[in-house]
Parts: sequence; structure tokens; C-alpha cells
Amino acid sequence: MKQRVVLGVSGASGAALALDCACLLARMGVAIDLVTTRMARQTCELELGPAATQKLYQLADMVHDGGDLGARIASGSYPAAGMIVAPCSMRSLAAIGAGLDDTLLTRAAGVQLKERRSLVLLAREAPLTLAHLRNMTHVSEMGGVILPPVPAFYLKPDSVQAITAQIAARAVDLLRLGPPQADAWAG
Repeated sequence: MKQRVVLGVSGASGAALALDCACLLARMGVAIDLVTTRMARQTCELELGPAATQKLYQLADMVHDGGDLGARIASGSYPAAGMIVAPCSMRSLAAIGAGLDDTLLTRAAGVQLKERRSLVLLAREAPLTLAHLRNMTHVSEMGGVILPPVPAFYLKPDSVQAITAQIAARAVDLLRLGPPQADAWAG
């Protein structure tokens, strides 16, 4: 049976991260349950063009409406290997940290935490306020991984695409689905 991953996309800047995560998961043969926010779709079109959201949807095995709290990914009985939120807005991070399951994205993230599954949040904001840091601490204490999308400069990336692909690969690697996908430090 195919491994399944929930990919959440919030409205923060960094839509390329979501697309790169989806492309990599699809290449690995992992089934993708996609949930996006309204602002995610707007940001995706603004940053990547009008066809980007459609490409993201095509890579997914199942696209869930962000308001459907009855979707299968809202239940702990649904067998997901984990979840990535790429990018993760500070609003989504705060809701996840507070256990506020008011959207399907935040509910699905809460399910990963309660079931002790991997949850990787590509928290996208700078600079950070004390509230942001405390919310990150809450999620981390509950077992989530905060992965700010920081470039691996030691790899000498030659494009923004190389940067986002490396960050996406790191996020996927944190789910431990198979062999490492990200380029590693050679020492």
C-alpha cells in the first residue's frame, strides 16, 4: 500500500515550497492529501502564476476543502505517515500551537500531533515576535518540527528554485519515508 502524506498549504509567502514538496512526494510515489487555505491559493497564483495552483492540485491524489472538518484527514484513524505545512503562516502556527482546530489544515495538523506522527511546519515569517517564538515552542513541545525555510548556503545554490527544492527535500526527509532526498553537507 502506498504511503500517504498530508500536505497543508497556508497563505504565507513561499508557495514554491509547497509545489516542490508536492513534486518530490509524487516522484517518490507517495500519495498526497492536499489541503489549502483560500489565501494559499491567492499567494500561489501571485508568486508562481495562474497555472501553479492547478499544477499543485494535479500532483495530489486527493484535494480536500479547507472548510470540510469532516474530511478523512481530520481523523486519527486515517493512516497518514505525517504532514508538512509548506509554507506555514503564523496564523496557522498559532492555531496549531493552541489546539484550535478551526480549519481542516489546523485540524489535520492537530491529528498528527495527537497520534504522535511527524508534523513539519515550514514557518514563514521574519523577524519573529515573542508570540511567534512562543507558538513555535508550544508546537515543538507537542512533538512538531519547526523548519524555517532557511537556505543551505554551504551548498552554493545558483537559483531560488535550487533553494526551495533543497528546503522541500529537508522537509520530506524529516518524515522518514525512505532514503534521504536532500543534498547533504560533505564536510
